[in-house]
Parts: sequence; C-alpha cells; structure tokens
Amino acid sequence: MSDFRESIDIDRSPEDVWDYVVDSSHLPDWQASAVSAEPLTEGPVGVGSRVRVVRHIGRRDIPMTMEYTEYDPPHAWALQGVDGPIRGHVHGEIDPIDDGRHSRLTIELDFEGKGIGKVLLPLVVRPQIRKELPHNERTLKERLEHGVT
Repeated sequence: MSDFRESIDIDRSPEDVWDYVVDSSHLPDWQASAVSAEPLTEGPVGVGSRVRVVRHIGRRDIPMTMEYTEYDPPHAWALQGVDGPIRGHVHGEIDPIDDGRHSRLTIELDFEGKGIGKVLLPLVVRPQIRKELPHNERTLKERLEHGVT
C-alpha cells in the first residue's frame, strides 16, 4: 500500500497522456513543487534512465535524482529516488477507458527519508503532498484537455 494514491479521468488517449507525463520537461508545468527537471541520460528514455528534479519542499529547493525502474508505454512507469534527503517512489498507470478515447491516470507515491529527510518527511513532505497530488492531477487534466501542452 502506498502513502498516497490519486486517480483522475482525462479526455485524451493513453498515448497522449503518456507522451506528456513521461516528458520530464513538462514536470514544472503540472507539478506544483517541481522547480525544474532535466534528463541526465542521453538517448531514449527507458529503465535505468535518470532525471534530475529540483523540488520546492517547505522553504527550500531540494535537488534529487530519480531513476526509471519501470517503463511500459503507454501503460505504466515507475521512478525511484536515488539521492537526496527525501527519496520518492513513484508509480504511474494509464488505463484506457471509453475504447481508448479517454484515460484514467493513477499515481501512487511513497517516500523514504534519509538524514534530515527523516524529520522533513512527516512534518513537511507528507502534508505538502497530501494537498499537492490532487491539485497536480487536476492541473495535468486541464493542460491536456485544453491543449496547453
């Protein structure tokens, strides 16, 4: 069981949702805490590819490296934090609905704190994510359904 799990229906095909969600350059556009994101691995994205994400957590911008541990287009992906005080475990699934004309996006998040992250996790990170995850999914839905991609 994950710490957080949210689903939302999006009026776009699974392929459209996939293309937008796994493109790290879009993270700051739909995730409130994402300040920046850039791929660290050249070439096509797949299992083992890494992304450097800077997130605003509490009052600080915290850089972290995420590595793909699952990459199954256009259905599922997973990322694992490999450094930083807060290490996220993200799992996303995109299920076709209405004969593939629409999608149901489900995102699950777990976290592990290292060092100061053990303090930040219950006091700052979990309360922030509890508010942010549903907001992020609504923002993503809005961007995808209204052509702001």
